[in-house]
Amino acid sequence: MISSVTEAVIEEVREWQTRPLEAVYPIVYLDALRVKIRYDGTVQNRCIYLAIGVKTDGKKETLGLWTAENEGAKFWLGVLTELNNRGIKDIFIACVDGLKGFTEAIESVFPQTITQLCIVHQIRNSLTYISYKDRKAVVSDLKPIYTAITEEEALFALELFGEKWNAKYPLIAKSWQANWQRINPMFALPKEIRKAVYTTNVIESLNYSLRKITKTRAAFPTEEAAIKLLYLGLQNAAKKWTMPIQNWSLAMNQMAILFEGRMLIPGMTENSITQKI
Repeated sequence: MISSVTEAVIEEVREWQTRPLEAVYPIVYLDALRVKIRYDGTVQNRCIYLAIGVKTDGKKETLGLWTAENEGAKFWLGVLTELNNRGIKDIFIACVDGLKGFTEAIESVFPQTITQLCIVHQIRNSLTYISYKDRKAVVSDLKPIYTAITEEEALFALELFGEKWNAKYPLIAKSWQANWQRINPMFALPKEIRKAVYTTNVIESLNYSLRKITKTRAAFPTEEAAIKLLYLGLQNAAKKWTMPIQNWSLAMNQMAILFEGRMLIPGMTENSITQKI
């Protein structure tokens, strides 16, 4: 009976992973979650990769999950091509980690997409350099950087951060400076869109839900077992995604101007876009 139930779940996963997707996603977050999986008698750390889309109505949707031994631009090119083949024709803003070649992979499939370094990843990377007792203060002092109104104000906030913390943690400010060209695209966006891009809630709340599921298991016996359990966790988390992102209607009005001509695509009428907004 257990075998029959689990087989039914994996068939459901296959259907879910290949289902048609909407044509336009204003924002897509690409993230990863590490899990332990047993291979050939040894336990290995593997990454489960997630794509989370924000639909035109402002509600979130997990587009899929994938596993790979090594993350790379070639791997993400395959993921993006798969999403394109499942119906996505345009992504306005893609929030990604700092992987080299990621921008090129996105642009090869979605050439008009703005690639934004995910602030969640940047903050998370910053915290790897510090002791636990300083985390709260560092996170608080980083916030004025990514919530600044202008890029000039953000750079000034980064300078102030460095003056306070460089003596103790010099790598943090250096990391932000090194990645600045991939952080700064959001400062050209209206504040309603920018907040939706840099907010930590979308990714962090989902990761928290999934980690609660995986932390009680020393290791998954197979990759398939991990996928089945995380899929069920995603379906449970999605039940809470009933409301659009805060102030989404304002963000969509700004997007209609900023991405003029891209809200309408073949098969989608102007009336259907208006109804979604």
